Amino acid sequence: MNIHKFVMPEVIFGKGSIQQVGESCLRLGATSVLIVSDPGVMEAGWLDMVVRSCQQVGLNYTTFYDVTINPKDKEVEKGCRVYLENGCDAIVGIGGGSSIDVAKAIAILATNGGRIRDYEGIDKIRYPLPPQVMVPTTAGSGSEVSQFSVIVDTKSEKKMTIISRSLIPDIAIIDPETLSTKNTHLTASTGLDVLTHGIEAYVSLAATPLTDVQSKNAISLVAEYLRPSVASKINIEAKTNMAMASLQAGLAFSNAILGAVHAMSHAVGGKYSLLHGDVNSILLPHVMEFNLLANPKKFADIALLLGVDTRGMSYMEAGKKAIDYVKQLAIDIGAPQRLSDIGVEEVELRRMSVVAFHDACMITNPRDVTVEDIEELFRKAW
Repeated sequence: MNIHKFVMPEVIFGKGSIQQVGESCLRLGATSVLIVSDPGVMEAGWLDMVVRSCQQVGLNYTTFYDVTINPKDKEVEKGCRVYLENGCDAIVGIGGGSSIDVAKAIAILATNGGRIRDYEGIDKIRYPLPPQVMVPTTAGSGSEVSQFSVIVDTKSEKKMTIISRSLIPDIAIIDPETLSTKNTHLTASTGLDVLTHGIEAYVSLAATPLTDVQSKNAISLVAEYLRPSVASKINIEAKTNMAMASLQAGLAFSNAILGAVHAMSHAVGGKYSLLHGDVNSILLPHVMEFNLLANPKKFADIALLLGVDTRGMSYMEAGKKAIDYVKQLAIDIGAPQRLSDIGVEEVELRRMSVVAFHDACMITNPRDVTVEDIEELFRKAW
């Protein structure tokens, strides 16, 4: 009998739930909160809502919003200094995956010390972290429910993947209304990241019946609601269902881990300041094609989840239809098609292949991979 473990935070989901941030922090024993965000979230007004929520329950707070896409170790170190100098005892992350990953990394340094690169890999955190409440404003990274934090090491120009049960936030607050201020490009990019999470978690070597339920639901929701979500900022039905897809995909990959798409995307993101979802959307069909041989049945399942009519097809034939669907979805919502189109240089492909080979996400890829395989995939996508 196999033993399965499934970990997740308390989840508060629904329209207007962002107003519960302050009360949630109070329940965790917080008295002084560091709120980590970014300039875009601040401009959209969501940071102010979190601040007001803290004010209403009498919490002291400090804001830190010097966070960029593909966040860097220096941002984490600066945020940690702000946390310590202001005597904070809890952390709120409000924003996309970058803000939430930085908030988690600040929590590590604030209580464990050292440099953030000391914690790259699996289970390197020794001491308990402060209470964490995370509020995603994209659908999205899934970081608000995951045991991952991904930070760029500026010295080596690579993304460090930090994995630990300690990084699962205490409370995740998902308010679909926050998605209404995202532009079309960001909605498309983050939505394809959700699809990548769902697919990679479903075919992962660490997948279980518990994670399969979440990943399958996420894939189906993306197939139905990503296009209308990209088409309209005010389609609350589409936003709500994409928020749910992101949540479920996050729960799936947090427990099943990921695969070659994310390992390769991390390598790209360490060198180039590109949207993570854009890179994923380009790599995903190529990696699916490579991995199809390892588990044709699951790829046939993915085709069905995407709404493809697979009657009369073999598993391999159905799996190829799933790949075709993913390619067409990316075209429909205006996602980039090639790495060369978004500024990735051919000269970097070999180096990034070596970096990707050593990424923790590669461990659970369903098909054995060599550096040469990765370079070939990069070249197909370039």
